[in-house]
Amino acid sequence: MSSTSLLSQPRIAIIGGGPGGLVVLVTLYKRVIPATLYEREPSSDSRAHMGGMLDLEWESGQRAFRDNGLEDEFIKHSRAGDAEEGRICGKDGVPLLHRKKEKPADNYLRNSRPEIDRRVLRELLLNAVPADSVKWGHTLVSVKPLEHGQHELTFSNGVVTVADILVGADGANSRIRPLVSPAVPQYHGVTGAEISVPPEVISLPENRDIDEAIGLGSLFACEGGKMFGTQRNGNGRVRAYLWHRAPLEWKLPNDPKEAKRMLVELYSDWAPWMLKFIEIADDQAMYTRPLFFLPVGHRWPHKPGVTLVGDAAHLMSPFSGSGANLAMLDGLELGLVLADVVSKGLEGEEREAAIAEWEEKMLARGEEVAAKTAKSLEACLNPGAPRTMIERFKEVVAQGKERSRQVQQE
Repeated sequence: MSSTSLLSQPRIAIIGGGPGGLVVLVTLYKRVIPATLYEREPSSDSRAHMGGMLDLEWESGQRAFRDNGLEDEFIKHSRAGDAEEGRICGKDGVPLLHRKKEKPADNYLRNSRPEIDRRVLRELLLNAVPADSVKWGHTLVSVKPLEHGQHELTFSNGVVTVADILVGADGANSRIRPLVSPAVPQYHGVTGAEISVPPEVISLPENRDIDEAIGLGSLFACEGGKMFGTQRNGNGRVRAYLWHRAPLEWKLPNDPKEAKRMLVELYSDWAPWMLKFIEIADDQAMYTRPLFFLPVGHRWPHKPGVTLVGDAAHLMSPFSGSGANLAMLDGLELGLVLADVVSKGLEGEEREAAIAEWEEKMLARGEEVAAKTAKSLEACLNPGAPRTMIERFKEVVAQGKERSRQVQQE
């Protein structure tokens, strides 16, 4: 690429280093389009114990790897078969539905949702781009719209830069979203805790009852407007999410002993192994987790020079496991659109029209998934659970099989 062509390329800034933002960066880099990602965390090692497993679908999360030449890396680091095991039960912990999925011998990627640790996924994407394309320790403090769709970005460390194309991949509390939409996250009325048990503790003989109860994949215990869900990470750490309906003011005490006491009291009549899980949880990895969402059908009229991906565009609860898949598909498609318009030298109205067309497609997809996600949350936390959760699970599985059939016919 000549120096002239480099000088004529737009300055692309991506705010946020989650799956969506990183996929935009990787997709552009693989097509020789320069971009810079700004992330507020100090380094890639930050929050190493936060975030659980992500099950990636063939047509979305997996496609982001596949279309960027990273499928072999994904296969190497993901878990199919045992990791996709699922159990649904009530508060007694006795499985009412047990789905154990074996890894198919042929074409298993199309027909399954292999799981990968969020931390590992980030490492794979970071390893696919030059280290200097990601600026760590850059917390965005202000955005100033300029002429011709440009934006001036100011960071807390004093760095000031100008972007011709600004991508907001900065999550639920996006600083970029107000540039295009007045929408703000709304509270679901559901909150709770994320806790976890490290592998060296869960593997102790005295904790065998917990180890056997949760299985190799995920478990969902739902009853009486509460949920106790677990998932086993690739490194052996077992993570649990304890959600219930409560005011937004509900939060875990800072003292781990007091936090555990609160949770044990909240789940006092649940299975003994669940209470034991709370008691042996890692004191250094306990987090309050209120759930927020953007209105289903959230949209905005296109604004020159700026767009959104992932939770910044269509925030929803994690009750369908679709957030990361949507964010990665958003990132891939936007990266392809930007690479196409830049390689063709399109500017002004032509470039903005291409981005606006993609936005409408992305938002329509987000609306459909958000509606399904809200339905899954209600199925888990309504008075009819766990029965309603099992019915919803079977419905989702049937929809997934139909979608896989359609993909195979394409």
